[in-house]
Amino acid sequence: MFQDLLALLFPESCFACNGAMVKGERYICTDCNIKLPYTDFHEHGATERNPLQRRFWGKVPVRFAFAYVYFQSKGRVQRLLHQLKYKGAKDLGEHLGQRYGSLLKDFQYNEQFDLIVPVPLHKQKLRKRGYNQSDFFARGLAEAMDLPARTDVLIRTINTSTQTRKDRLNRWHNVEQVFEVSNPEEVKEKRILIVDDVLTTGATLEACAVAMLKAGAAEVSIVTIAAA
Repeated sequence: MFQDLLALLFPESCFACNGAMVKGERYICTDCNIKLPYTDFHEHGATERNPLQRRFWGKVPVRFAFAYVYFQSKGRVQRLLHQLKYKGAKDLGEHLGQRYGSLLKDFQYNEQFDLIVPVPLHKQKLRKRGYNQSDFFARGLAEAMDLPARTDVLIRTINTSTQTRKDRLNRWHNVEQVFEVSNPEEVKEKRILIVDDVLTTGATLEACAVAMLKAGAAEVSIVTIAAA
């Protein structure tokens, strides 16, 4: 009764629209859940009908490339990512991972991967921000797909400058040699699912994939919350 009264007087806000949520809603209100720009990439697998898959052709061998939603500037998705990345909404990242992980499991993609690895932050940036948003998305995916997730396998050795406003070539030069696998035995002959919050040019994820393959991974796939 008391909790119901608190919810009535001080309703939680939706992370996507900042509107008040009603009882039973969590993180994202029903209206936003309906209107989020979901992709259907998982329905097309590793085929030419998957536009995200095509982005990596001729660059690095990626088995699967999926994103949960399309990125929209100044819209619901940008607000979600901002809350996750800068406002400490860690549970939101895990929630999104659980939702997308459940969907991917429905399509039996959990059988295609052995290990989930989030894109790491450099230790200086991690210390400043306090957490890595991709860790929580990876955790939600791992829980929903019944797969292990490791945050200590892939490390960022150089604290690169921000990728914002860089073109694709400059983004690649910014990250091409900054990732290392800390213990190659952990990824050797395994099917690795690399996880990040958003994919723009794909340069960061390409660099991570290259590091994994050099370390002996059998194959690499990619999943993000959003794709621009």
